[in-house]
Amino acid sequence: MFPVCADPSLLSGLDWFSCYLTTPKHLAFFGSFGLVMLLIAVVAPVALAVGFAAAVASRSASPLLSLPGRGYIALARGVPDIVFFLFVPIALDQGFEYLRYLMICPDQPDGVWQGNNFLVCSAAKLPLSTAAPIWHSIYGFGLAVISFGLVFGAFAGNVLAGSFRAVPIAQIQTGASFGMTKSQIFRRILVPQMWVFALPGLSNLWQILIKATPLLFLLGLQDIVYWARELGSSKTGIYAYPHPDWRLYYFGFLLIFYLGLTAISEVAYKRIMARLSRGQATLAGSGKTGLRGGV
Repeated sequence: MFPVCADPSLLSGLDWFSCYLTTPKHLAFFGSFGLVMLLIAVVAPVALAVGFAAAVASRSASPLLSLPGRGYIALARGVPDIVFFLFVPIALDQGFEYLRYLMICPDQPDGVWQGNNFLVCSAAKLPLSTAAPIWHSIYGFGLAVISFGLVFGAFAGNVLAGSFRAVPIAQIQTGASFGMTKSQIFRRILVPQMWVFALPGLSNLWQILIKATPLLFLLGLQDIVYWARELGSSKTGIYAYPHPDWRLYYFGFLLIFYLGLTAISEVAYKRIMARLSRGQATLAGSGKTGLRGGV
């Protein structure tokens, strides 16, 4: 904060706004945009890895792999996102604390379930009550990553499973005729070609992931939606910077942010699609080689 901001009651015009926008809460608001971007950057590869594993498992000839893979995809896709996001963090948190309880204080007199309350000894709490606030934020962010990864991993698995089936069977038969093993066909033919078919669905999933980031607010993290509501609501004279209800402007700023992010993503998607389609037996790939004949 600037020295001129020492007494907000003496400010007006641009000086008032410059001091207002550099308060600690506004700096936290600006930093929360980084939190959203970090979440997207971490969840995207996690969800893709989970989805790929689920898709491969669902294609397995062994019921021990295919049934869990299909079951996970069906279950996570069938449960409303908001229910999943509220259930998974609580279940994980209590699960982690229960394991610590078994290792640290298994002789707790009343057990962990006391009526409808789940209570463990202080030493088994995650994070510890004595931990710095940053560790509480990191722990909450980790639970959010797992929750988002499981939800969007199921959708990614469904997209990838369909993309595997979309690869022309002639490609696989050709590989087999050249003496390739099933593993070689999977790594050298199936996986490289299925990405072309998967990319449109993954692009839509990426856009949905961007739009789902405000659910961080439900997980107790101070994200951009939390701060927009907190800072934009009317402030009376008891506050250093009183103002009327400005939530319209704050949420309008979030609207511009999300629209800009999705627009940039669309440009990136088109470039990636053009790159992956080059030389492939698809309409996009044939367009790169001059095969544009009408049907």
